[in-house]
Amino acid sequence: MTIINNALSGAVAAQASLNAASQNIANLQTRGYTRQGVLLTAVTAGYNAQGAGSGVEVSSMLRFSDSYKTQQMWRSNAELGQRTQVQPYLTQLEQVMGDDQSSLSNGIDNFFKALNAVGEDPTSGPLRGQVVTAAHAMTESFNSIYAVTRTQQISVQQQRESVLPKFNTLTANIASLNERITTAGSLGTNTSGLIDERDVAIDELSKLAAIEVLEQPDGSRTISLKTGQPLVVGKLAGSLKIDTTSGSPQLQVAFTNSTYAVDDSKMGGQLGGLGNFERNTLLPLQQSIRELGEQLATAVNTQLAAGTDPAGNPGKALFSASGGGAGGILSVPDDFTAADLAFAEAGQPAGDSTNLQLLVAIKQSTVTLGSIGTVSIGDADTQLVGKLAIDSQQNQSLMNTAKTIRQQAEDDWAATSGVNRDEEAINLVEFQNMYQANMKVLSVANQLFDSTLAMFG
Repeated sequence: MTIINNALSGAVAAQASLNAASQNIANLQTRGYTRQGVLLTAVTAGYNAQGAGSGVEVSSMLRFSDSYKTQQMWRSNAELGQRTQVQPYLTQLEQVMGDDQSSLSNGIDNFFKALNAVGEDPTSGPLRGQVVTAAHAMTESFNSIYAVTRTQQISVQQQRESVLPKFNTLTANIASLNERITTAGSLGTNTSGLIDERDVAIDELSKLAAIEVLEQPDGSRTISLKTGQPLVVGKLAGSLKIDTTSGSPQLQVAFTNSTYAVDDSKMGGQLGGLGNFERNTLLPLQQSIRELGEQLATAVNTQLAAGTDPAGNPGKALFSASGGGAGGILSVPDDFTAADLAFAEAGQPAGDSTNLQLLVAIKQSTVTLGSIGTVSIGDADTQLVGKLAIDSQQNQSLMNTAKTIRQQAEDDWAATSGVNRDEEAINLVEFQNMYQANMKVLSVANQLFDSTLAMFG
């Protein structure tokens, strides 16, 4: 009977191995699938010293996984998500602010060119009219570029709000899978498929924010943001929300009965990329554009007030600064005309250009901007665009590096956990041969059994 038991156990083991190989091949293109195998163990002989053994048994199903490689894949995904999310914003800003026709530099240069041109004849109506026209064009340059930054700010906020439901759905799914895996594992069920589903969800979550994942003894996984706030513990899931009660939006993690403030500029992933871009690039740039416009307007208006127009009246303000908002940051009053330009020094005749020359010199005066410091008005836009270009190029470089690291992490994961078609084809042949060989042993055992019975027939 031992030979029959051995052959039967071998056939069962071969069949289990064939099932594993067929499952692997069936999931050759399934995203996140981790290949499986069968652990075969020889059954040793009992108390009979002459017994070779009692066949083979399937000790367990194997899941070919390396937690270090999986963690590396999740970390690389967070970095890639962060860099990829903000690059379109940086590229758009760089293109708009660097455009020869729509840039702040073009508007400022044309305004001061018009002032220079009127120096030939300060009383010329057409030349004075060109100054007013150039002033309108300059305000449009400021307002259009400022409008781009406001549109981007709204887009960032909308993207953040659209990411949160997906983020919260993923944490809830992971918590649910934790519970199912723990329950199935306690019953001795193969949980590889559930673990794969959970790993895919964690990978998606890692793209949205940088996370830390800890494996627990019961098979569940504890997840937190890299800044420490809990997201998933066992079957409990936290959620991200935006709190506006303080007046300014604040990202928070709500977990059980507690809430934790989150600095979204430091959380990594897509959410971290949006937060970092808004706080460290977009808002400082927006502020600097306002400061440049306001300080330039103040300088011009102050100098005009020191002079007189052709009628001998004190100069009127050419620019109105509104401080931002939907209406822009600069405008020329509707009732301002070319005759209101005060180019003459107080007490001098209409053809005097003393105050005009002081207006022209304003271009070389300095302004203080929050993002780049103190610079001349003529160089301010160039400095802002240059800083923006550096930020964009740096992000592009980091994004390309993140793509490479992510691809390497995926390749490393696939080397351990991915399905190799050629390897599985070989396994099919080997285990098929194993099955057929054991069935041959059963056939031989049957013949021997029949021969033994015939001896006593």
